[in-house]
Amino acid sequence: MGKAGDTTRKKVRVSAQKPQSVKSLAAQYAKWREKVDALPVRDVRFISVSGVEAPFLCTPEDVKNLDYERDLGFPGEYPFTRGVRANMYRGRLWTMRQFSGFGTAKDTNQRYKFLLEKGQTGLSVAFDMPTIMGYDSDHPRSLGEVGRCGVAISCLENMKTLFDGIPLDKVSTSMTINAPASVLLAFYIAVGESQGVPSHKLTGTIQNDILKEYIAQKSFIFPPKPSMRIITDILRFAKDHVPRWNTISISGYHIREAGSTAVQELAFTLADGFAYVEAGIKAGLDVDEFAPRLSYFFNAHLDFFEEIAKYRAARRIWARHMKEKYGAKKPESWLLRFHTQTAGCSLTAQQPENNIVRTAFQALSAVLGGTQSLHTSSMDETLALPTEKAVKIALRTQQLIAYETGVANVIDPLAGSYYVESLTDRMEREAEAYFEKIEKLGGVVAAIEKGFMQREIGDAAYKYQQQIEKKERIVVGVNKFIDEHETIDIDILKIDPRVEDDQAETLKMVRERRDGVAARNALEEIRAACRDEGINLMPKILHAAKVEATLGEMIQVMREEFGEYREPPIF
Repeated sequence: MGKAGDTTRKKVRVSAQKPQSVKSLAAQYAKWREKVDALPVRDVRFISVSGVEAPFLCTPEDVKNLDYERDLGFPGEYPFTRGVRANMYRGRLWTMRQFSGFGTAKDTNQRYKFLLEKGQTGLSVAFDMPTIMGYDSDHPRSLGEVGRCGVAISCLENMKTLFDGIPLDKVSTSMTINAPASVLLAFYIAVGESQGVPSHKLTGTIQNDILKEYIAQKSFIFPPKPSMRIITDILRFAKDHVPRWNTISISGYHIREAGSTAVQELAFTLADGFAYVEAGIKAGLDVDEFAPRLSYFFNAHLDFFEEIAKYRAARRIWARHMKEKYGAKKPESWLLRFHTQTAGCSLTAQQPENNIVRTAFQALSAVLGGTQSLHTSSMDETLALPTEKAVKIALRTQQLIAYETGVANVIDPLAGSYYVESLTDRMEREAEAYFEKIEKLGGVVAAIEKGFMQREIGDAAYKYQQQIEKKERIVVGVNKFIDEHETIDIDILKIDPRVEDDQAETLKMVRERRDGVAARNALEEIRAACRDEGINLMPKILHAAKVEATLGEMIQVMREEFGEYREPPIF
C-alpha cells in the first residue's frame, strides 16, 4: 500500500457544478409532470392523518427559502431544529419509560421492578381516577374506580410503598398528574427524604399542565386563576428546593388524543407553554430561573413524516419565542426537551396484535424526531391495562429501535429532505397563525373560556371520524382487511376488587396512628395560604404531607377556598 500523498496514486479532480436554476428546474418538473399525470393513479385520497393534502413530489423549489444557519443550525445549537444535544443518541439514548400504574401501590411497585429488570431506564406513574380528581380511595365518589385505570395514591404511606426498594437518587420518575400535582410532588419529596435522598438530588417530572385539562382531558378541579397560582408557586419552590425537577410537562398528547390535528397539537401545546412562561414572569420570576425546567410531552401518531416535522418545528418555534419574545438569555431556556408517547387513540380492539406494528412505526418517528424520553403503548390497551407480556413487548420495541435499526447512529438523519424540511416550515407557519388567533382572543385562558381550542379540536375529530366511516381513510382490521370470524385470544389484566378494601384499611390505619392535631393544624395552614397569595402553598403542602394529611383532605381545603370549575357548554 502506498503512503498518504503517494505520487503513484491517481488523483481525481471533481469539477464544481453550477446549481441548477429554479426556472430550469420548474420547466423540467412541468415536463416530467405531464408524463406522470398520464399514468394510472390509485383511487384514494393522498392526505395526512391531519387531513392535509400530501404534495405530489418535493424538490429544491419547496425549500428555496431555507437558510441553514437561521432555520436549522447544528444539533445542540440555536434554533435546535436538529436536536437539543450536540451528539444526541451517540452520547445517550432516550429514556425508556412505560406508563405504569394499577391497583394498589404494592401491585404497581412489583410492575416497576419487573420493568427495571427488563431494561427500562425511567419510571412513569399512571394514577387512578380518584387520585387524579383529588379524592381519597375511601371517598364515596371513588367507589368502583379505585386502582382501575392507574395506581391509587391517597397518602404518604401509599407513596412509600409505591417506591419501596427503588432508590430515588438513581431513577428519574415522571408522574402524570395535574390538578393535585402539588400534593403528589410533596409526597415524592417526603419519600425521598425518608430514603435519605435530599430534594435537590431528585430528578423527574410532574405533568402539572392544567391548561390542557380545560382544553382536552377535562380532569380539572379548580378554576383557571387559582390553578395558575398553584403552578407559579410550584415554579418558585422548585427552583430553590428541587432544581433538577421538571416542574411542568406541557402536554400535547391529550390534545391529540382528543382528536386534534398535528398542527393543532403543536400550536395549542406551545401556546400553553408560552402562557406558563408569561404567568411565571408576571409572578415576579426571572424567565431564566424557571424556563430550563419546563418540558414537553407530545403524541406520536401514525403519519410518519408529519410527526417528525412536528417535533422539529416545535424545537425551532420554542427557541425563537423564548429568545426573541421573552428575552431568555440562557441557552437552557431555549431548549424544548420532550417526552413522547405513542398514540393510544390509534390502537384498535380489533386484531390487537396489529398494535405492536403501529406502535413501532410511531416510536420510530419519535426517535427520528429527536425525543428525550419515550413510552410505547402496549397492544392490549384498548381492552384493559397492559399485562406483563404486552408491556414487555412494548419495551422491547424501543430496545429494538435503539440497538438493531441503526437510526440512533446519525443525528437528525432526515434533515435536508425536501419533504421533511418543507413540512417542518409549513407546520411552523400554521402554528404561528394559530398563535395570532389566540392572541386576538385575549390569550390562552380567554380562548379556553370562549371555547376556541375545544371547537377546533371537535371539528377535527369529527372530520377524521367521517373519513373512516366513508373509507376515505383505511384503518386495518376496522374498515378494511376485516376478519369476519375473529376472536380475541389475548390475556387481559383484571383488577382485584380487594384494592378498595386494602386502600380503606391503609387510610384507616394512617388516620389512627398520626398526630391528629398536627394534621388538622397543617390543613389550616394550607387554608390560610390559599387566602394569601403572598404565601407559597408548596411548603405548607409538603409539611401537611409529612404529618400524614391525606390527598383528599388537602384538596378538599383548596376546593373550599378556590371553588370548583364548571365548564360552560360549548357548541
